[in-house]
Amino acid sequence: MDVILLRDVEKVGLRGDVVSVARGYARNFLFPRQLAEEATAAKVAELRKREAKRARHEAKTVEDAQAVAAELGKVELRFEVKSGPTGALFGSVTPTDIVDELWRTAKVRVDRRKIEIDTIKRIGRYDVPIDLFQDVRVEVRTLVIPEGGELPSDAELAALEAAERPAEAEPVHEGPPLEELLAEEEPAVEPEEPETEAEPEPEWRADAEAALRDES
Repeated sequence: MDVILLRDVEKVGLRGDVVSVARGYARNFLFPRQLAEEATAAKVAELRKREAKRARHEAKTVEDAQAVAAELGKVELRFEVKSGPTGALFGSVTPTDIVDELWRTAKVRVDRRKIEIDTIKRIGRYDVPIDLFQDVRVEVRTLVIPEGGELPSDAELAALEAAERPAEAEPVHEGPPLEELLAEEEPAVEPEEPETEAEPEPEWRADAEAALRDES
């Protein structure tokens, strides 16, 4: 069935997208969490109207894009989010969040599909690339800060990220390589086969030899 996404959904689409999903996925996951609504004809028409209105604020020429880039070069976005002890976010900062914040703080409208960064899932300092127009690109400084706290230094951020990685499994065998140990072992001695005794000559042979002696 077709739905309109009300929020960015990873591997599904961005807010405002009309996407086709399985009916069970929509009714059991998207709708209960208010991530999407059914794409009726009336709602799709209203969505297209809003998109057309927003598009009028976007850059239409290289000159427009260059002016927007100059404005965005002065902007610093700040997001205060809940995070864990290692800096991982309990939620995420999405391209749509960045677009909304750009409009709120700088009154600059940008197509969210021009935000060239994946969903941000850790606190830190980011330079978010935005492809405004052909050959016109700008990076917007963005800070993702733990809620109610301060952003650690770059060295501390790197240490937090390293602490979150699972420890590498230690090798089971320690010491010299197994091949060396095998080479040092004494070669196995093969057991000697027992000697077989000669079978006794049959009695008929002895009688035949005696008869030959008598004839001579």
